[in-house]
Amino acid sequence: MQLKPQDVVVLIKLLQYGDKRPPYAQIADELYLSASEVHAAVQRARQARLLIPGDPVEVPNKAAVEEFLLHGVKYAFPPERGQLTRGVPTGYAAEPLKSRISGGNEPPPVWPSTDGKTRGYSFSPLYKTVPRAALRDRYLYEVLALIDAIRDGRSRERQIAEQELKARLHSPRHATLQH
Repeated sequence: MQLKPQDVVVLIKLLQYGDKRPPYAQIADELYLSASEVHAAVQRARQARLLIPGDPVEVPNKAAVEEFLLHGVKYAFPPERGQLTRGVPTGYAAEPLKSRISGGNEPPPVWPSTDGKTRGYSFSPLYKTVPRAALRDRYLYEVLALIDAIRDGRSRERQIAEQELKARLHSPRHATLQH
C-alpha cells in the first residue's frame, strides 16, 4: 500500500466533516473526484493509520495527519515547478500567508488553471482537481496552500505555514470555513 497525492486532499476534506461525514458521492463531487477514488483514498488512509475508528465513521487521526503533513508530504510528493502560466495562487501567494509574507518581484507560484486569474510560475498541485475544488472551499484552499508552502517554501514560509496549518487542524472554527 502506498499513499497517493489525492489521499491528502481527501484527508483534508475529511477533517472538515469530523464524525458527520457525508456519502462518498458527495465528497467526490466536492473534490471533483469519482466516488471510487474517494473510497480508495479512505482505504489507503486507514491502512496508513491516518484514520481512527469512530461511530458512525472513522475520523482523521489528527496527530498522525499533522505529523505526515508537516514532515512527510514534502518528501512523498515533491512539487514540480514549470513555466509562467495563468492559475490559482498557492504557497506564500495565497492566504493565510499572502498577508504575512512579501513575495518580492518574482512571479508567484500558481496551480495551472483556466479558472485562475493570476500569472505566475506553474506549481504542481497535489492532484489535478485541486484548483477547482479549492476555489469552492476556503478551508481546503488555505490548507492546501499551506501544505504547498511546506512542500517548497523558504525557511520562514515553512515556519509560518506550519503554525497556520496546526491551527487549522486543531481548531473547529477553521474547519467550518467554506466559500
